[in-house]
Amino acid sequence: MRLEPRAHVPFWLNITAPLAAVVLAFAFCALLILWAGAPIVPAYTALVKGAFGSTFALTETLTRAAPLIFTGLAAAVAFRAKLWNIGGEGQLYAGALAATYFGTGLVTLPPYLMIPFLFLVGAVAGGLLLLVPVILKLKLRVDEVVTTLLLNFVVLLFANYLLFGPWKDPLAMGWPQAAPIIDEGVLGPLVPRMRLHQGFIWAIAFAVFAWAFIRFTKWGFQIRAVGYNPDAAAFAGMPIGATVLRTALLSGGLAGMAGVCELAGLKGYLTLDISPGFGYTGIAVAMLAGLHPLGVILSAIFIAAIYNGADAMSRAMSISNYLADVLTATALLLVLASVLFVRFRPRLR
Repeated sequence: MRLEPRAHVPFWLNITAPLAAVVLAFAFCALLILWAGAPIVPAYTALVKGAFGSTFALTETLTRAAPLIFTGLAAAVAFRAKLWNIGGEGQLYAGALAATYFGTGLVTLPPYLMIPFLFLVGAVAGGLLLLVPVILKLKLRVDEVVTTLLLNFVVLLFANYLLFGPWKDPLAMGWPQAAPIIDEGVLGPLVPRMRLHQGFIWAIAFAVFAWAFIRFTKWGFQIRAVGYNPDAAAFAGMPIGATVLRTALLSGGLAGMAGVCELAGLKGYLTLDISPGFGYTGIAVAMLAGLHPLGVILSAIFIAAIYNGADAMSRAMSISNYLADVLTATALLLVLASVLFVRFRPRLR
């Protein structure tokens, strides 16, 4: 069997194929639910109710989606330029570290300036962290998959050193956490008595910004061109190295803002568990969205709903909430397979 590129792909097929893949993933996981000895319909009903069934459930899903939108955008932007950024987790913590350094009293501004300032310093920290592997890639051809992945552990160990050492809050009763962000830098709640905060609005705004940047600007066009065919882009006179560097700054900056979002929106202070792996999950978010910045919003909400719903399903039906990992991974693999068969037609020799 061989694959032939399709000359024309109908718009409806681009939409329905990923949706069918997600439905197929739910059907596959239904078999696992049966294997666990639980009925399928009540189990999936518990999952949906746990994700969207009440104001509390909906706000918790959107709260979890906010950092995933940022890390999903970071992966989507980088992958568009064939820059394989696996270091979203480290860049997230770099952003949180920078926001902690400047936001715990070193700089004091009114809230309408302090919050953008924290997002800015977080973005700068995340972008600069990604510049290191990108420069190694451009100058020495070092594989950025390895370097970005290893930098995650370097940053986490550095944060561990700070929280157990010079940044440890003496008022934290011995817990390894930094001093709290000043009140002017805290992201306020969107719904009274709920955890959903203004970071979700910031995430939506930056998703629109990333889409407009890639779709309408010259730099965005260069990112897409380098990703499609770097040789052709170079032949056309585009600056390949400068484009990859700009992509790194944008991608790392978006991941860094995820750290600010969690720090200033939920925790209020830096801890080592500020992220349960949002940087890695952002890769799945971006792939499910087809690397489209606006699709990242829906993809992040979908994955956040799966994880929140799986917790509720686990409590109601005694099913392991690890089913969420299986469901997410299955959906990702099937969506990637659907994209492959949308773009290529299988032919028997």
